[in-house]
Amino acid sequence: MSNNKKEKPAQIPMLEQRRIEALVVKNIYEVLVERHGEKEAKQAITIAIKSAAIEQGANFRKKHINEHGREPNLADFSELGRLWEMGGALKRKIHLKTTKKLEYDITHCAYANMYKEMGLAHIGDLLSCNRDGTFCIGYNKKMKLKRSQTIMEGADFCDFRYEISENE
Repeated sequence: MSNNKKEKPAQIPMLEQRRIEALVVKNIYEVLVERHGEKEAKQAITIAIKSAAIEQGANFRKKHINEHGREPNLADFSELGRLWEMGGALKRKIHLKTTKKLEYDITHCAYANMYKEMGLAHIGDLLSCNRDGTFCIGYNKKMKLKRSQTIMEGADFCDFRYEISENE
């Protein structure tokens, strides 16, 4: 029996996606270090990952506008968190959630654990944390992130404070 509804493809957990990406980036990073040194390698990886994050944000923005007919806000963005949390990858404690402000702490980060296990703890922040603020550029240019610490860099929790500024 045929059902005429289109089935959505299964969503790969973001943690698994990042693991696969890291396996590829690890080799690229090692070649860059060998040929150009650690500083240049980190700069190249930073540029590439930030570019990918902006593109990903823009894709989510476009999808949101197509589905809802308006720019995404921070309440919408908060709902996207389930993609990064899938499978218990993150534990998030929300302090404030409105359309213009979103404040939460990450109290568990499997991404940090994964990069450590892969021998990539020294660039884990480049592979994941750098995405957070730059994702905003593609998703909603008025959206800004302030964060003073991350688990990836050794803190007990990550403090995410997003705001949509009308002055942009």
